[in-house]
Amino acid sequence: MQPAIERLVQIGPLPSSIVATAPILQELDALLAKAQTPITDDEARALVRLFGPDDCFGLSWSLLHVIETSPSWPIADALRGLSGEWIDRLRERNGKAAGRPL
Repeated sequence: MQPAIERLVQIGPLPSSIVATAPILQELDALLAKAQTPITDDEARALVRLFGPDDCFGLSWSLLHVIETSPSWPIADALRGLSGEWIDRLRERNGKAAGRPL
């Protein structure tokens, strides 16, 4: 696993915009920018668990775009058992990409 992704996993889920501090936002942004894409399927499986309760000043979008670079995305088992706005968004985007009705 790439060092940037290992560090993201170590930090854990993105904080809410209400409690996020400038230093953590800067670190998260830098780590997402350092992730070399395409990421591996295992890295995508790890990253889908990092969505927080809101968009975290746009970092959730960056996370989503990194996840979608995985060569096997959408990965059938990656979202199993997960819920939340961003997981729903990934499922919706997966459905549209596959041409399935929502």
